[in-house]
Amino acid sequence: MPTDQLTHFDQAGNAIIVDVSQKQITHRTATAQGEIMVSKQIYDMIEEGTIKKGDVLGVARIAGIMGLKQTSNLIPLCHPLPITNCSIEFKKHYDNNADAGIITVYCTATCDGKTGVEMEALTGTSVTLLSIYDMCKAVDKRMVIKNIHLVSKSGGKSGDFFFDEQH
Repeated sequence: MPTDQLTHFDQAGNAIIVDVSQKQITHRTATAQGEIMVSKQIYDMIEEGTIKKGDVLGVARIAGIMGLKQTSNLIPLCHPLPITNCSIEFKKHYDNNADAGIITVYCTATCDGKTGVEMEALTGTSVTLLSIYDMCKAVDKRMVIKNIHLVSKSGGKSGDFFFDEQH
């Protein structure tokens, strides 16, 4: 099948799960990222640990890991995968030009399997960002979640991928 055809449809156009039974098990890794823009007040409260719901980034990390493990229950045609590792990291900075705090989330998922972990990394990133929003919405609901995308992936038949902002 040419790589430009959608693989989640049969010849009649019906949605199907991709048959991976004949594929080889390989080590697979994927990293996704996204960001949330928050007010100075929220940014300072996260830095100071004074959000009333608790440790925002600690809770968000756990939520992201839990979300990642539920990917096949959320995405209809996604295979359940035996995740062997997951990490969620944060990069924070205050952008004076935008007058906003920016928290970037990086979620990396790994497994030894017959299909990739891109959806797991993207789901982990998304749930982490949503958890930050939930933890902080009582202070200010004007947060913006954006730029969720796959950064890289390795393993499998299609090989390695690295996000290129030029395309």
